[in-house]
Amino acid sequence: MNQIPPLNAASVLKRHGLRADKGLGQNFLQDPFALEKIIAAAQIQPTDTVLEIGPGLGSLTRYLGASAKEVIAVELDQHLLAPLQAVLAPYQNVRVIHGDILELAPAQLTSTNDYLVVANIPYYITSAVIRHLLENDTKPRRIILTIQKEVAERICAKPGDLSLLALSVQIYGKPRIEARIPAAAFFPVPKVDSAVLCIDIYPVPKIKTELLNTFFKLIKAGFGQKRKTLRNSLSSGLHIAPVAAEEMLTKANIDPKRRAETLSIDESESLCAPTQP
Repeated sequence: MNQIPPLNAASVLKRHGLRADKGLGQNFLQDPFALEKIIAAAQIQPTDTVLEIGPGLGSLTRYLGASAKEVIAVELDQHLLAPLQAVLAPYQNVRVIHGDILELAPAQLTSTNDYLVVANIPYYITSAVIRHLLENDTKPRRIILTIQKEVAERICAKPGDLSLLALSVQIYGKPRIEARIPAAAFFPVPKVDSAVLCIDIYPVPKIKTELLNTFFKLIKAGFGQKRKTLRNSLSSGLHIAPVAAEEMLTKANIDPKRRAETLSIDESESLCAPTQP
């Protein structure tokens, strides 16, 4: 890995007459030590296929190309395609695709059902990307996300401090923080530090497949007004009478006075079952 030369994002952008797009949340990771942390966390095997979301200028993509059998890099910003192709010219095992990952099914990108996802993504698409990847039939075995440190910590939270995002992730896999990356490792330098989050995907979700739609409907309602009790937040979010919400909770052996962040995944599933038609 040490043979890969550092990439100066500012110089590459200047050479191509470009600037980082704030609207797309572009902060290019360029510190070699941070890049090596991500590769170590990903545990890539020489036979692996890696799907990279948002390769940007190709800093991380080069490390992926040196580690994996195949890399599929999906980039949304068409302005980055020229510098990206130039940086990745030596890596014949990297395929760059211009597109929006949220509009592409993994099965369109790879024929294998045993692949890794590596992404340095802005917070505002974190939840959407995870759910998009995990609700498709072709699921990765591991997801490695470089995201804001606070968001990574929130995803790894335990019952009592859970969020909608944490529950949405933890039903599909076990998250853990593998490394922390300072803001100075990026260009432009963001206002917050980042973390490398690894999610090892379960063979099957912790919520039964037939209950998933109900599960998401209920937890969105429950977290819609976090300061309210579950009785009141479910009543408001599901547009049902408070007494009906209380009855639903009581049937699931959940105290109606509790709040959404205190529920475990098992309790959430027990809440889903009585609401089925």
